[in-house]
Amino acid sequence: MRGATGLPALEGGRAGLVTDGSQALDPGLRERFRAAGAQVSWREVDPPKPRATARATRAPVAARSKDRRSRTRIAHLNDEEARVEESSVGSTTTWVVDSGPVGALVILLEFERRGPPALLRTHDADPSSAFPQGAIEARWIEGATRPEYSLPIGDLIQFARFALA
Repeated sequence: MRGATGLPALEGGRAGLVTDGSQALDPGLRERFRAAGAQVSWREVDPPKPRATARATRAPVAARSKDRRSRTRIAHLNDEEARVEESSVGSTTTWVVDSGPVGALVILLEFERRGPPALLRTHDADPSSAFPQGAIEARWIEGATRPEYSLPIGDLIQFARFALA
């Protein structure tokens, strides 16, 4: 059975009650996630070249944020891949990943490294987007005090378990 975003419908977890992702994981599972994270291989994706028609809609160079940084990579683990788009503007960092086990694992590992994100949500499948099977988004905002999670952390953890060999 699949949910609206193409994610499997998952039960359990202490979703909504967890303020720190490390509290939701038992120590053995956390170590398995870390070990799997060490096995992830990464490859950079070349940014798309701007099309002539896109130039007319882009903001003038002076109006674009000089603070903006972005990159796209592919995470590969156990014959599965996930597209990972990272972008930062000022003190806000956003990761959008394929909604699959490897994508969920990558978000959990970043969750552990950075702390809880201010936003955790899913995006529906869209064949015309970079994420045709749907996506998981995590956003870290410096100084954010109240997290907004439409994707329960327990579901993210359960989904990431499928990435473990």
